[in-house]
Amino acid sequence: MRIISGSCKGKRLYPGKNFKARPTTDFAKENLFNVLANYFDFTGLHVLDLFSGTGSISYEFASRGALAVDSVETNTSYHSFIQKTAKNLGFEQVAAIRTDAFRFLKQTMREYDIIFADPPFDLKEIDQLPHIIFSRSLLKPGGWFILEHGKDHDFSLLPQFRELRKYGSVRFSVFEARPH
Repeated sequence: MRIISGSCKGKRLYPGKNFKARPTTDFAKENLFNVLANYFDFTGLHVLDLFSGTGSISYEFASRGALAVDSVETNTSYHSFIQKTAKNLGFEQVAAIRTDAFRFLKQTMREYDIIFADPPFDLKEIDQLPHIIFSRSLLKPGGWFILEHGKDHDFSLLPQFRELRKYGSVRFSVFEARPH
């Protein structure tokens, strides 16, 4: 796993063999961030990274200059890895939050420019994520919610759906918050 671009470009991270999380592949991450770079100036962004796992997406946003990155992970070991890695990389803007992603979404009062979620592909509640995010108005107008998922899900009929991006076996459904 490596950081693709920004202040820590090329930095390799080694979460260890005990990690069961499935991090977003470097290939998919690089392509996704190339798309994001065409729509967003990373400096000043407020980002929420749900089901953070190794924190790979959080570090990528931080390396590119995001102002604040909330990295939500429920697993104690993964959360500790995110805290330690963010500190070692000097990413003071990364806040590792140890809680359940659904609990966080139901309690937070923040608005984000980008929300990224990489839940386990077999998560039963995956279809609820777009509804919770948009019913709670957690995105700023024009903000994006990016949901990484397997081939068994189709979100294209949801009103906020923008596009589907496929990179190998990885799929990203992208949703956009319309102006209020």
